[in-house]
Parts: sequence; C-alpha cells; structure tokens
Amino acid sequence: MAEQGYQNFEHIIIDGGSTDETVDILKKYPHLKWVSEPDEGQSDALNKGFLQATGDVIGWLNADDFYLPGTFRKVSQQMSNPSIAAVYSNVRFIDKDRNFIRNFISHRPLRWFMFFSCYIPSTTFFFRKEIVEQGILIDKTIDLSMDKDFFAHIMKAGYRMKYVNDFFAAFRWHDSNKSLESKEVRNTRYAEGITIINKHSPFYVEPTPENIHLYFKVEKKIQFVKGIMRLIS
Repeated sequence: MAEQGYQNFEHIIIDGGSTDETVDILKKYPHLKWVSEPDEGQSDALNKGFLQATGDVIGWLNADDFYLPGTFRKVSQQMSNPSIAAVYSNVRFIDKDRNFIRNFISHRPLRWFMFFSCYIPSTTFFFRKEIVEQGILIDKTIDLSMDKDFFAHIMKAGYRMKYVNDFFAAFRWHDSNKSLESKEVRNTRYAEGITIINKHSPFYVEPTPENIHLYFKVEKKIQFVKGIMRLIS
C-alpha cells in the first residue's frame, strides 16, 4: 500500500484464524484493521471485510496478490464520476517470485458474457460501498465462481460498471491456486455457471449432465468471440 502514494484508504485484513506467525506480523502494523478468527471460507471472509469497510469504494485482494503503483489514484479519478458504481481493468499474471507470466486483457461489461466467462479480474475490481449496503454480497454457497456470481448480481441490479484499459493489479499463480484447471474444477465451474444463470437471468436451466456439457460448449464459443474482440479492439 505504501507504493500507492495515496493516503485516504483503510487496510482491512480478514484472517481465518491462522496458527502460524500471521497475527504477530499484523500486530507490527498499527494502521491495519484486522480480524483473526475461524470463518466459513473465502466468501465468508470477503463479506466480513466488505461489511467492515467504512470508505466509499471497496476493493479486495487475496493474500498473495498486490496492487500496482498508482492504482488508488487512478481508481479515485474514475470513481469521481457519480454514475459509475464499479470499475475494473486488465491484470498481470506473475509467478510466486513475481516474475511476469502474461497479461490478461479484459473488455467492456457484457452482461450475457458474464454467465459464461469471468472476464472481470476480481483483483482489479473496485465498487461503491452502496452496493453492499443494498444487500449485494458474496454468495457463500458458490465455491469457485463466487466472484462471477457477485459481478452478475451487480449487473442485474442495474449498476454501471466501467472497464479501464490499464493494469491495476498483479495476480500470482502458484501450485496451490484453487482455480488451477482440472477436470474437477471445470465440472464445478460449469455447474456453478448454471446456478448463476438461474439466479440472475430470466431463464431456468435444469442442472443435468447434458446441460452442463452444453454450458461447456457455449463457454468455448464465448471464449472464441472474446478472442476476436481482442483482435479487432
């Protein structure tokens, strides 16, 4: 946070009751607001942080990710427009040693794409506290796609999002990432995708194996269309 050159922020840490030296480290930084207690998982921890926040704009990071220099000032400038309720950017992928892997390039908000592709990097996402005050929180029943569900919920509620063609944050890939691709992860994502469609669209899709496979096929087509969008943008 010291690299931001921006003073008007609060830094909240939600720790799930670590038994290592986490609490001792947190105590060394008096500016931090922190909680260390058992929780119901990542989604529950995020909600705790959202509800504790007192500022007008909220963002969130996992423990191993970080904001790039100047991000807070850029976000503040974007959010000075009262019609914008949320803003996000591209993200840099790095390895455990902070070595660059590749850039992930996002695009403008498209509600129907959100049902099949989480094109908004949560690491770069900032939103107004008003959204939380209206009762929109992370769904604790969704394990892998809770960010996609959260974004779809915000869109459904009619809030205006803005994509900024910049880089706000770095996301660290390592062997313990819970979103690492595997057959089990893919099947969970597809099933959760159908849940998100049923929650936030006017349609109901029966979560049968056939429909989960159909979801997979549509997702692949969406990825192809996104690739074309990047080429012509």
